[in-house]
Amino acid sequence: MKVRQFEKQDMAEVLAIQAKSPLTAQWPESEYAHLAADPRGTFLVAEFETMEPVKVLGFAAFYRIIDEAELRNIAVDPAHYNQGVGRALLAEGRRRLLEAGAKRIFLEVRQSNRAALALYYSVGFGLHSQRKDYYHDPREDAYVLSLELFPPAVVPAIR
Repeated sequence: MKVRQFEKQDMAEVLAIQAKSPLTAQWPESEYAHLAADPRGTFLVAEFETMEPVKVLGFAAFYRIIDEAELRNIAVDPAHYNQGVGRALLAEGRRRLLEAGAKRIFLEVRQSNRAALALYYSVGFGLHSQRKDYYHDPREDAYVLSLELFPPAVVPAIR
């Protein structure tokens, strides 16, 4: 699996994955285009290079302000659930944001979205707070999760 920067030709596949993902925020094309053009945005797609033709399996959209970032949207094609796509997108997003100077990532998630919660907790996110009635259609509270970013530990050479 390869995670790479979003390209304009990925838009149709991103929107198709979003449409198959009712618990994902339903963004218009213009929001993705704006994020992709913003230097503070990190917009990633995952693909299997061995598929012919190459197919986008999922996407993640992050936005950074100074040393904090937000995971604004993430979705995986339901045909590729439980194949490590979401985990790979989060890992690459974490790496790129850390490299850009971010120290923490935040996200909101529906309290009922058990699969997403399990993924986020498994990669180190923790509960930060709760937002009452954050989601609509259906109305639901959100958990705000956060992940502290630390550079890889540098182990001094033993002499």
